[in-house]
Amino acid sequence: MGGAAVTPTEVGALDRHARWEGVRALVLGFGASGFAAADNLTHLGATVTAVADAATPEQLEKAELLEILGARVRLHEGATATLPEGIDVVVTSPGFRPDSPLLTQAAARGVPVWGEVELAWRLRDPGPDGPPAPWLVVTGTNGKTTTVRMLDAILRADGRRSIAVGNVGLPVVEAVMDPAPYDVLAVELSSFQLHYTDSLSAESAAVLNLAEDHLDWYGGSFDAYAADKGRAYHAVHRACVYNVADPVTEQLVRDADVVEGARAVGFTLGTPGVGMVGLVEDILVDRAFIEQRQSSAAELVTVGELYSPAPHFVANALAAAALARAHGVSQAAVRDGLRGFTPDAHRIAVVAQAEGITWVDDSKATNPHAALSSLSAYESVVWIAGGLAKGARFEDLVATARERLRGVVLLGRDHEVVAQALSRHAPDVPVILVEAREDGGVVDVPDLMTRVVEAAARMAAPGDTVLLAPGCASMDQFTDYAHRGEAFAAAVQQRH
Repeated sequence: MGGAAVTPTEVGALDRHARWEGVRALVLGFGASGFAAADNLTHLGATVTAVADAATPEQLEKAELLEILGARVRLHEGATATLPEGIDVVVTSPGFRPDSPLLTQAAARGVPVWGEVELAWRLRDPGPDGPPAPWLVVTGTNGKTTTVRMLDAILRADGRRSIAVGNVGLPVVEAVMDPAPYDVLAVELSSFQLHYTDSLSAESAAVLNLAEDHLDWYGGSFDAYAADKGRAYHAVHRACVYNVADPVTEQLVRDADVVEGARAVGFTLGTPGVGMVGLVEDILVDRAFIEQRQSSAAELVTVGELYSPAPHFVANALAAAALARAHGVSQAAVRDGLRGFTPDAHRIAVVAQAEGITWVDDSKATNPHAALSSLSAYESVVWIAGGLAKGARFEDLVATARERLRGVVLLGRDHEVVAQALSRHAPDVPVILVEAREDGGVVDVPDLMTRVVEAAARMAAPGDTVLLAPGCASMDQFTDYAHRGEAFAAAVQQRH
């Protein structure tokens, strides 16, 4: 391609073995995925400019390294406002909306915009021994990380060299560029990541569920959000796994343009039909991937062998099992992988049991759908809720869960959104608002959580669960959901 301008057609043909010299790439954002994209594009020989509006000390160190290797890195306020002249392709971090200034300029000039996931798909290496490692993709509003980690555990139990990548942690481009190829990738993708993919063709994919979330990113359009989730099914060539209880996920399968021969496989907490996975009494079973599926089902694991019997946890296990079975994994490996699986922190984690009360940290429940799933696992709950609602509503959650609510403790900037839903649909449930105390504009987090826990303890009785499942994001008062969960656990443990 030399030093001449690269045409859009030439950009579209770029892959692992193309000549990247002369390709002028701009990487928008310098988080984990942005750095991975910039680093690997520089390694391939592209002329790379990376931009972000701010940087941590660690990112500044990485920037120095990239500049030594030949990249240009601009990490300062205003760096993402303007698209430089002569850029052939933009690789954007998922946090940037399509209407952000630089991406708007790229669209106006006809410059292709990829996400790091799209770049990773193009950089897969067939290698000398066969095709690239297949991708098993997991998306949905809630349960993605737990499901993809379950899937990875099952694949490893079957002896596969697997890794969980994407929104779960390691950028996908790092995995595909690893000198020691993986057998298979368990890939968690957010709607933002999927928005910036075009050529992705997963072996199998699952959309776990869909509920209102991130509507601020989508201009309030649930349909646009759902359409991006549905991109996971595009060009799937083995199995599209959907949630029988969520008809929107099934419709996304029906609408998908898949490779001929791909199957639709439902998962259900009820008795599965032919071609599904589900429950028979307390046993997870497969009626999709056995020859005798018309008349029988294969036992995978019992509910009692799982980390939690919570319905949403069991549903995640079924989805992971379906993806693994579609890949050819044995029944025994599904059983062994799920038996030994423990979810990441701040996901339905019991932090204390005292005086007949169970204290549970599900700080990762950052939207109403996730909070309702968590609430549904317990009979009598003192619910700790509130934070940044991100445009979501709580009417359906409260109307569904009100019989389980012994009391509610509210905190956070958008607590009034939850309070209004409670006053309309559960007016008899006692509510305590705990407001933060600030010192110089900084929330006194230990004091806040101590008072939240004390308020919850006053409401709770033996047999109750005190559940931190806020249904909201955390960044109004905490660094992130983990900080919120850690503060809750510390306050509970201090009390007991």
